[in-house]
Amino acid sequence: MRAVVQRVFAARVEVSGELVGEIGPGLLAFVGVAKKDTERDALKLADKVTGLRIFEDEAGKMSRSVLDIGGGLLVVSQFTLYADTSRGKRPSFDRAMPPSQAERLYERFIAAAKETLPEVRAGRFRAMMRVVADNDGPVTLLLDTLAPL
Repeated sequence: MRAVVQRVFAARVEVSGELVGEIGPGLLAFVGVAKKDTERDALKLADKVTGLRIFEDEAGKMSRSVLDIGGGLLVVSQFTLYADTSRGKRPSFDRAMPPSQAERLYERFIAAAKETLPEVRAGRFRAMMRVVADNDGPVTLLLDTLAPL
């Protein structure tokens, strides 16, 4: 699984003009699922995202997690994180897990995050979404369960 994680002052996601998820300070995580991913990957990624120490302490060092600051997590499904453009300019999404299977792991990621954080919101799987983020820093990280986490 892959996630692009952004530290935000606030973020929200809308579907057809309807607000479906919103947080104040915290993390916005775009999450993609690959064909070979398992429940173990979902749990591993959720643990990494919720424990990331990317918020500053009193000394200005990144040493606090989203839980430490009492922040929220907004999760947005993002199969395009598995786009392959090595053969031209039109992306191929062959490495992404089919939606019927990916949704289960996406939901497992969210459930695991909710076991750690009191405020977890999410977009709508397979929906066209409008995501608005007020980035903090900006701090943006790419996480991948295939790479050492």
